Amino acid sequence: MLSAALFGVIGSSALVLGGILGSYWHPPRWVTGVFLAFASGTLISALAFELFPDAVELAGVLPAAGGLFVGATTFVVVNTWLDSRVAAGGGEPEEVPAPAGVAQSLAGAEADQSEKVAQSADRSRPGGPSGSVVGYALLAAVTLDGVPENTALGVSLLATADTGITAGSLALLFAIFASNFPEALVGAIAMRDADRSPRFAIGIWSAAALLLTIAVVVGYGALSGVDDSALGFALAFAGGAVLASLADTLMPEAFERGRPASALATALGFVISFVLAEGL
Repeated sequence: MLSAALFGVIGSSALVLGGILGSYWHPPRWVTGVFLAFASGTLISALAFELFPDAVELAGVLPAAGGLFVGATTFVVVNTWLDSRVAAGGGEPEEVPAPAGVAQSLAGAEADQSEKVAQSADRSRPGGPSGSVVGYALLAAVTLDGVPENTALGVSLLATADTGITAGSLALLFAIFASNFPEALVGAIAMRDADRSPRFAIGIWSAAALLLTIAVVVGYGALSGVDDSALGFALAFAGGAVLASLADTLMPEAFERGRPASALATALGFVISFVLAEGL
């Protein structure tokens, strides 16, 4: 459990670092695109060579494949629900236009979600959306990608508990850190562009870091003692959610913002994560 908490703190600390940096620095779009592409490469490698193979070894091919699809489907459903929830609180998209540059500062689907929430918060009045609803929706939007990744880290640590911390677990930790940092960076930039204070942006991302640390511990503790089949299914489920977030969020935004360098950054992230996993 201590190792899970430590890994959670290390991986989630990237959110705080990215939130602080994004609150005071506005890098060119291509820079954030390259960061996102690098993160995508690390996650692809971790999923292909660590998460899913471990799930197959524990549960078998068919249960692991089923878990992968269930995880991806769950991400899509939650993402769609979150989008409709935030839209209901902030008005129709055409009624709440994003100021110039803001929608481009967040990754993928979370760009629209977080922007709608930020606009709702700016316009909150008696009879309008309550602060608690706005805060919940914003926090849910910025952590949607991170929860499956960090849960997968906890499950991965549990799956290798008998052998101790492995190179694969370290590679997954590196991939999560690499993905958390640019997401927090571009998210904080968007909040600042929406006239939010640095304290607000840093506070939100610090809260997200706390939640994602808890996700690692929950992923480790909740499945402690379950049989290999259930553990493998859970690992594949988390991997499917990560894969869906890559396809829906990180990679499209990385391509839009960072091309043509995004392709090279993706390859670099893939290779570094693979080398770490192999312990070379």
